Amino acid sequence: MGPAYFVIAILGCADGGSACTPVANLPARYATEEQCAAAAGAALIENSDFDYPTLLARCRPTAEKSAEVQERPRDKRRRS
Repeated sequence: MGPAYFVIAILGCADGGSACTPVANLPARYATEEQCAAAAGAALIENSDFDYPTLLARCRPTAEKSAEVQERPRDKRRRS
């Protein structure tokens, strides 16, 4: 059986995209990967304040619908 739903993970990258660190998992859940991918661009814009030269949004499958989405602390945000 495939994943129950998808979530968007925001990744911070120091080198343009090959070595990235997860910085946030967003709480929204999507029934299909296509729905998740359609929302990823806007999610990246809304979560673009982490202190990394490159940020990426990736859809990740989650196996169980009842699983809690663990959000990472936002302490790595850029300070204005």
